[in-house]
Amino acid sequence: LCKMMVASSLRWCALAATAAAAAAATTVRSPTAPASLPRASLRMTSTLSSSSVDTSHLGAALRGDFPALQQTVYEDCPLVYLDSAATSQKPREVIEAVSHYYERDNANVHRGAHALSVRATDAYEGARDKVAQFVNAASRREIVFTRGATEAINLVAHSWGLDNVGPGDEIVVSEVEHHANMVPWQLLAQRTGAVVKYARMDTDAGCIDLAHLLSLLGDNTKLVALPHVSNVLGCELPVPAVVAAARAVGAKVLLDACQSVPHMPVDVQALGVDWIVASGHKMCGPTGIGFLWGRLDMLESMAPYQSGGEMIDEVTLEGSTFAPPPGRFEAGTPAIAQAVGLGAAVDYLSRLGMDAVHAYESELAAYLESQLRTVDGLTVHGPPAGAPRAALAAFTCAGVHANDLATFIDQDGVAVRAGHHCAQPLHAALGVTSTARASLYIYNTKEEVDRLIETIRSTQQLFAGLEG
Repeated sequence: LCKMMVASSLRWCALAATAAAAAAATTVRSPTAPASLPRASLRMTSTLSSSSVDTSHLGAALRGDFPALQQTVYEDCPLVYLDSAATSQKPREVIEAVSHYYERDNANVHRGAHALSVRATDAYEGARDKVAQFVNAASRREIVFTRGATEAINLVAHSWGLDNVGPGDEIVVSEVEHHANMVPWQLLAQRTGAVVKYARMDTDAGCIDLAHLLSLLGDNTKLVALPHVSNVLGCELPVPAVVAAARAVGAKVLLDACQSVPHMPVDVQALGVDWIVASGHKMCGPTGIGFLWGRLDMLESMAPYQSGGEMIDEVTLEGSTFAPPPGRFEAGTPAIAQAVGLGAAVDYLSRLGMDAVHAYESELAAYLESQLRTVDGLTVHGPPAGAPRAALAAFTCAGVHANDLATFIDQDGVAVRAGHHCAQPLHAALGVTSTARASLYIYNTKEEVDRLIETIRSTQQLFAGLEG
């Protein structure tokens, strides 16, 4: 045991020394930040690929991995969980990884010389490596753990925005945003005198009006912040066109990748943006953990977001210096167990292969959309019939309020979400106050879509009878 502790401590000291040398060009160093890994070593690999997996039966094959899906609700109605855009269910190995940490390795990370601290540090920093590989980051130091995507966006708004956005500068977002990618920029504009401009929705395409978006970019544009995939419409942003236009005017680009990272291969180097944010709980991981990926040069230029322990280099009575990224942005005791769980979730998805995940979900998405369109009186919002979309659909039902619809089909064990889905401006653009949304993931099946359609029709019949 002693030999193990000494060896691990020496290894972390060596990694820290390498990280300090890498940051020598700045005035800070980090005694706890492991070094950047070679780019080649960060390529995501998986034991399975889309060519080795029969994706047509993926959902049925995986259901047994998710304990929550094995239950019945409301007088023995089997649970049909269609709310994964809000939060995904967790595979058993993620639950066990978190439990194992608390049962065996629970200790604070970094600087501890005892065995539990060493193991906890290995698990926490190992999760960072896994996330870096998963999104093909050029360096593990580009991954900052946060409480979730919302905190990650606020981190950028505070640490980069306050120093780089001023009176008359422009921030371009869209009216289809989740509130988490709208409100922080509104607050930043209020504090700095900047202006927020909104790209409208193209009602025919069911997504952001790209031509209008590009027309908003100009010499005063400092930032473009948009969703990679809409959490209501299910459409995917044409990232290359947006990045090219933003670069032409010298603007930075942030992507809200909460609805893309869990569902498709995401390569941050290929995307060419400056930051992406994602939530762990939407990708089979625990709540309370997410991450910010940022280009290392961007992160190194940004001031701390919060201050306290962990994020410092040296503290004296005269002042303080700060650690290089990612430690600079991870003040205090981090969400260790949650990071461990996120690492286990990444392992799970990586074994499946994100190409296989995307292929299966594309099949589910097409089936979901086509079946919803067979229901009389139902309007499906988003891309037109047959167009590519994520495996989610927001819809309205004539004569039945979205909240009523969700409540009644829940009595048959079918779980969907109703409301504005944290996208009130988008719903205003649609001309409705709320929608019902079915969102699918790797554990769902076409049979569950059929069950959804049955319950919608039976609810329509019930309300028609009440009106009669």
